[in-house]
Amino acid sequence: MNHPGVSAFPWWTRNSHADRRPFLIGRNRVQTTLRAFFSSRDFIEVDTATLQISPGNETHLHAFATEALTIDGQAAPLYLHTSPEFAAKKLLSAGETRIFTFAHVYRNRERGPLHHPEFTMLEWYRAGEDYEQLMADCADMLKLAAETTGTKRFSFRGMETDPFAEPERLTLAEAFNRFAGIDLLSSVAASGETDRDLLAASVRNAGMRIAEDDTWADLFSKVLVEKIEPHLGKDRATILCEYPVCEAALARPSARDPRVAERFELYACGVELANAFGELTDAGEQRRRFEHEMAEKARIYGETYPIDEDFLAALAMMPDASGAALGFDRLAMLATGATRIDQVMWAPVAEVHS
Repeated sequence: MNHPGVSAFPWWTRNSHADRRPFLIGRNRVQTTLRAFFSSRDFIEVDTATLQISPGNETHLHAFATEALTIDGQAAPLYLHTSPEFAAKKLLSAGETRIFTFAHVYRNRERGPLHHPEFTMLEWYRAGEDYEQLMADCADMLKLAAETTGTKRFSFRGMETDPFAEPERLTLAEAFNRFAGIDLLSSVAASGETDRDLLAASVRNAGMRIAEDDTWADLFSKVLVEKIEPHLGKDRATILCEYPVCEAALARPSARDPRVAERFELYACGVELANAFGELTDAGEQRRRFEHEMAEKARIYGETYPIDEDFLAALAMMPDASGAALGFDRLAMLATGATRIDQVMWAPVAEVHS
């Protein structure tokens, strides 16, 4: 009989570790290569605090909460960050211009072949540089990861990607039209306001079932996950760009079209690897977005996270910049041929059973 808290097949047994070790050594080699990549481009590696006032303010991200005690025993809430983004941007406000970090980040309610409660996020920022430079960075890193491990093609769940091929650039509007036959931007006004009923009609016409309480954002996500993502990163990587401004998170609106934002995601083998922004520096607009996201979080999950006022104060002083977050463990998976994210983690988080 198994004892509570003891895994049925623990990763620390000699046989299990021996099976995983080639993936782990490959992970280390890729990390060393990427550190050299950034160093050669005059980036500074930074190390940000894991404990933060706010873990992030996105509706569907779930954090781990704790509390800090003062010397006299008074408690104040703190959270394990879901991203080092807030701290990194404060460093841009402080005067750093090119920074990167391999940060351990924490997301609750996440575990599976591509998800883990604690994982490594590679984030990098370029002050005064366009977010299209980040697209070139991503293409270079795919090639470097493959070269380092001697991999000719990435593969996952029957899909393959040539990491040496130039990534395809595809806008969200093009993707919705190509894979679902939906005119996405017809439901987005120049002000950023969305028409839920118009999008709902298009989604129904595409043969998809919807719920009466689905919001515009729910419908957008449903189409993206079911109709679009399975096709991304096939044969070559995909850079999915120009997200509707209402899905912009911390990205600034595009100067070309106010309905979309300077945001892209990188996919290989149908796997989302990176999320990048031309960074929003309007503190008032960022506050409005955070408040909207937290109102949605309260509606759906019955909880909210605080807004980091220090971050908003720093944002008002931050220079124009672009930044990207890449799931390093996922890249290591594809580069080494691993099939689960925990195969490229030296010591995975213990599984918790109810």
